[in-house]
Amino acid sequence: MSNTIAKGKGKARDLTQGSIAKTMLLFALPTLGSSILQSLNGSINAIWVGRFLGEEALAATANGNILMFILISFVFGFGMASTILIGQAIGRRDTVMVKRTMGTALGSVIPVTVVIAALGWLFAPMLLNLLGTPTIAFDLALTYLRMIFLAMPVTLTFTMLMMALRGTGDSTTPLWFIILSVAIDLVLTPTLIVGLGPFPQWGIYGAAFATATANAVALIGLFIVLYKRGSVLAFSRSELRYLLPNRKILASMFSKGMPMGLQMVVISSAALTMLALINREGVQTTAAYSATQQLWTYVQMPAMALSAAASAMVAQNIGANQWSRVSAITRWGLIFNVLLTGLLIGVLTFFDEAVLALFLGEGSTAIPIGRHIQLLATWGFLFFGVAQVLFGSMRANGYVIWPLIVMIIAMYPVRLGFAFGFYPWLGADALWLSFPAGMVATALMGAGLYLHGKWRKGKVLPFKEAAQITEGYRAQGSCSPTARDIAPTTAWEAVDKEEVTAR
Repeated sequence: MSNTIAKGKGKARDLTQGSIAKTMLLFALPTLGSSILQSLNGSINAIWVGRFLGEEALAATANGNILMFILISFVFGFGMASTILIGQAIGRRDTVMVKRTMGTALGSVIPVTVVIAALGWLFAPMLLNLLGTPTIAFDLALTYLRMIFLAMPVTLTFTMLMMALRGTGDSTTPLWFIILSVAIDLVLTPTLIVGLGPFPQWGIYGAAFATATANAVALIGLFIVLYKRGSVLAFSRSELRYLLPNRKILASMFSKGMPMGLQMVVISSAALTMLALINREGVQTTAAYSATQQLWTYVQMPAMALSAAASAMVAQNIGANQWSRVSAITRWGLIFNVLLTGLLIGVLTFFDEAVLALFLGEGSTAIPIGRHIQLLATWGFLFFGVAQVLFGSMRANGYVIWPLIVMIIAMYPVRLGFAFGFYPWLGADALWLSFPAGMVATALMGAGLYLHGKWRKGKVLPFKEAAQITEGYRAQGSCSPTARDIAPTTAWEAVDKEEVTAR
């Protein structure tokens, strides 16, 4: 068998060999860095908009970003499903399936996002009315949202391609292109808002245009690099037929991706409900909670990075039929979660007053409230991390419905039930304690699924169907020389046939 993948051609990393702990850290840290950069970029851009254009413009971007988050949630699920399919195919050394999956993802997502962009432009006023956008911010929000919709095909394609790269085991290349995108955005945003030098003064339109331009440049650069490297995700002229979606792959992506996308929607909808309850406590409490949420954005990042690492590693090892490594991958993910998330919680607890002052200002009367919220609730993110690592391992084999059900139970009956039920006795503390209550419940139910669920028995795409798709394209002579170089050899095919027979 060729060692093309094992040697890292095209920066793809073989996650089925070597030290599990080292491999997980090398994969997770660039993913963590990418998340931090994107969050910092969003925060800095919000500062530019708020300082240069005022509160109305900031409110306008908030309304536009809510809609963008919902759309990205569904693309995240779809992208995650394709990432897992790619990971399993990489584990089997089946590049035909990798390319077919990537082609199906791009060939279905790009046309859909173009249609959504057109419809979004037309119906943007209606969407803003449904959100209850304040009248004073409506025109600004409309300008911003329409630019966001126009940029959607580029933004979502960039997101999809980065997720696919992680499926091949490469989390470093996405980091470099996120750095490029963020650097361009940070320079262009203030330049186009106020019209520095020869550039036009575009106001809020400039803020949206800067982000769209940054993503477009990064996407073009990423495509160029993938082709120059001879990446498994790059298509030769004869392989462009792969952009025509395969119905079986598309059905698998949709059936597995939709529940993963809905998890993010469930979380965001529960957060909106909690915000409505918190708003009743007054402006100071709401301000303190908003500042604490900024801290929580960073506290949860190690868990999300480790979840992505666990998912990619488990997918490749399932594809390689190395189930003996799967439990060890999950175990190391849990260990690193306790270490990294625990360290962050400890640092924030020690320096919470100084960190909260960055958002609330020195001497703010909301700081003591924020410290109280942080002490009561932030420790729950240890359990949030446990659940995310377990879910990451299980979804690597297409087990997504029960984790979604667990998330619904934890967010609504548990978290909101706790907040409403204990409020008469605990007052506002019931709101803050409801967060760790939901996270502990998620971790406990997630552990039950991991230990006793049937997640080890299925696959994202049934193996027999995956083999039929691959063999069909080989029979048509659709394999490129690169694909043939690392297609399953006799030894791998023997293992594969045994599995098909067993099924």
